[in-house]
Amino acid sequence: MYKFNLIWLVIIFTVLNGCAQSSALLKAGSTSVRTDIFQELTNGGPVPGELADLHITATLKTHKPGVYSAKDLHGTPGYTMLVNVDGQAVVLLGSLQKETDGVRYSFSKDLRLKAGTHSIVVALPADKIAVEKEVTLVKGEMNNLALEPVYGTISEKRRPSASKISSFEEGIRGIALTFNGRSI
Repeated sequence: MYKFNLIWLVIIFTVLNGCAQSSALLKAGSTSVRTDIFQELTNGGPVPGELADLHITATLKTHKPGVYSAKDLHGTPGYTMLVNVDGQAVVLLGSLQKETDGVRYSFSKDLRLKAGTHSIVVALPADKIAVEKEVTLVKGEMNNLALEPVYGTISEKRRPSASKISSFEEGIRGIALTFNGRSI
């Protein structure tokens, strides 16, 4: 019985610690403390000298608005993605596409910044999820950063003891990032 209680205590501590880290990262990442790290691009063009471009994209799906609460941002234009590079933050507004069972968002932003290694925080504030990664941008090139949502899982109805399947209806539980085609 003691081992069982100890295992539950460790699991609860791990979950709470993960939530606290994500919350602290979200709070720190949502504040711009610098304004000289990147420029937002409106049109392409050649990348000059010691600079690099970063193309950020994400496509994700949420439930329709008002399913859980009137104050819920899911399914509304208020649902945003936050990107913070070395202390400079930008909020991305997604384009919405209503579907029969939910709302699909497409986010995209092009940034120009110095080539080299940068700390990037990507967050979904409405879901209270944030991740921080380091990326090294190649000078004179367009670098790609793609966010992929990690959805919650549900048991498959036909075989409950078998595998679980992920579904946007279970909410976004995490963020996976791909940089220049490789998972980071």
